[in-house]
Amino acid sequence: MKKLTYKKAGVDIDEGERFVRLISPMVKTTFRPEVLTGIGSFGALFKIDLEKYKNPVLVSGTDGVGTKLKVAFMLDRHDTVGIDLVAMCVNDILTSGAEPLFFLDYFATGKLRPEKAAGVIKGIVKGCKEAGCSLIGGETAEMPGFYSGSEYDLSGFAVGIADYGKIIDGSKIRQGDIIMGISSNGLHSNGYSLVRKVFFDGKKMDIDTYIPEIGATLGKELLKPTRIYVKAFTALKDKIRVKGMAHITGGGIPGNLPRILPKGISAHIETGSWPVPEIFGIIAKAGRVPDDDMKRTFNMGIGYVMVVAKTKTGEALVLLRKSGYDAYIIGKIVKGGKGVRYS
Repeated sequence: MKKLTYKKAGVDIDEGERFVRLISPMVKTTFRPEVLTGIGSFGALFKIDLEKYKNPVLVSGTDGVGTKLKVAFMLDRHDTVGIDLVAMCVNDILTSGAEPLFFLDYFATGKLRPEKAAGVIKGIVKGCKEAGCSLIGGETAEMPGFYSGSEYDLSGFAVGIADYGKIIDGSKIRQGDIIMGISSNGLHSNGYSLVRKVFFDGKKMDIDTYIPEIGATLGKELLKPTRIYVKAFTALKDKIRVKGMAHITGGGIPGNLPRILPKGISAHIETGSWPVPEIFGIIAKAGRVPDDDMKRTFNMGIGYVMVVAKTKTGEALVLLRKSGYDAYIIGKIVKGGKGVRYS
């Protein structure tokens, strides 16, 4: 057997080091004052501000981007999926009323292409800035033979903080409270196995196919990044008591809203109370997808839900819209078994 090196086996340490040099300057732009270590340490240190949080509770969450990455590979565009990664994690921990503090990522690939990987990190940095958290650590794994070529997978890990007495868990939700829906940016990061089946396998469409109803190519629409809702909650938290929040991901409203409802009550959602983006109708028609399946797979135009007292609804809507979020009254809390019904 000829002499083998790690590089000949498919792992290039020099390229890995070059990648770290490429991303270091932009990663540092996310650092909050509480970050105590720079890039390259074995572990990242973050100091909790005990002046701001008297009885702090850490809230953590992890997620990925799923098969939406396949669309990024098809388009060879990699600067948006990092935003998705951050959004999927921080939107989850936000439902507890937590302020996102820091974020870590895991990037695994068959063959490291530093410029391509740096594009992914660029999106993560953008998402972290939007969420107000620091990108303080990550892992890059080059795994030839496990991943195909330079394709990659992503995982994200977010940690936030909330005061114990201010944690939002839905336990205060009562009959008569109002359900507010905050608009999504389209598909976000869920349902892409069905989406790809409908458009690429069923309809034999191309990512460059222009869709008149949405005024864009299919690829551009499918790569729209997931919205981050941190600033939406920030706009309300010191002015209005938010009783419960749900991040509408896989499972849609029926699969996510019940997770925050106390025993003995349910959610009544009013069909037609918000504008549904065209992409959902196109998917339903092209794939002949049943309505129930659409509602349980996609967000259908509502990316985040907040529950507030009826008397606070008008003020909440004004504050959300001033903060740049389209929000709507989409239903109310009613008596009954835990669940969601539409009318």
